[in-house]
Amino acid sequence: MTLVKSAALAALLGLTATASLAQEVTLRFQHFVSPNSANPKYFIEPWAEKVEEESNGRIKVEIYPFMQLGGKAPSQYDLIRDGAIDGGWVIPGYQPGRFPEAEALELPFMVPKSGEQASRAAWMFTQDHLMDDFEDVHLIAAHMHGPGLVHKKGASIKDISDFAGLKLRGPSRPATLLLNKLGAVPIGMAVPAFPEALSKGVVDGGVITWEMAPSLKLDELTDSHTDVAGDMSLYNLYFIWAMNKDTYEGLPDDLRAIIDANSGLETSAWAGRAHDTGDQDGIAVMRDAGNEIAEISPEVTEEIKALGAEVTEEWIAEMTAKGLDAQTLVDDARAAVAEARNAQSSGG
Repeated sequence: MTLVKSAALAALLGLTATASLAQEVTLRFQHFVSPNSANPKYFIEPWAEKVEEESNGRIKVEIYPFMQLGGKAPSQYDLIRDGAIDGGWVIPGYQPGRFPEAEALELPFMVPKSGEQASRAAWMFTQDHLMDDFEDVHLIAAHMHGPGLVHKKGASIKDISDFAGLKLRGPSRPATLLLNKLGAVPIGMAVPAFPEALSKGVVDGGVITWEMAPSLKLDELTDSHTDVAGDMSLYNLYFIWAMNKDTYEGLPDDLRAIIDANSGLETSAWAGRAHDTGDQDGIAVMRDAGNEIAEISPEVTEEIKALGAEVTEEWIAEMTAKGLDAQTLVDDARAAVAEARNAQSSGG
């Protein structure tokens, strides 16, 4: 072999090795809200950037808001499972009855108002009870948001009687069960439909977080924002951040390890913390708009808690009749919350 041919072969082999090292994987993830809302702004986009950086650019993560890759928010889980998208943000409760065990985390006053603490509990509970439910996707994180509260047209809620007849948007079955117990007329609705429903008078208001309020223009579409007293959330919502299983398993080992390093308990806590940060932004926007920021008295909050306890007992009876060990689910959800709160308070 001539020197020239040897050099050419060496160059070709070197080029091939370089190309192999620079292998690129593009992952398309989708969510259903504004990129300026808290989870995309403080978790999804930074998560994507972190994965790209730690892979030295070999993984590119494209984020598509507002379901730009197609489908509706309630169908997100199936889009991931079927490979229509590589991954995305899912609210299992948007498909009532499909993931009933997850509802244990969404029961009234189950989790604290800290999204980070609630999300640590959500990941722990998920590991114990929900991995079989989500076995046809690859789970990256499971999390919850900060406090869910009532946003409505007109004056704030001061007493349980103020709920009577109000048409209020609810995001999940446990939330609508509570609203019904309070005397409201609950209307199940995914978040993208909420602003139009408000503007057209289909609903008088709804329950949602502080952090989502600005992107939904609730400073313009509602007048008051009412939370319960204390440190436990009136209601909450369970989310997962997940990948298509074949896409995940098809990654080279070293790139799969990058996804693994950005999954799990701390990633779930990060997602919850994003909501906590966004809640502060949302409160500021509503206050600056001159809207009423209110808190129900501790006495009335206790009355609401009592009704919430009825919802929980009725849920246990319903799920037990369907063959689930519902009391254990509730007990374990409470235990996960206690563990998450104790760990954070002790610096663990």
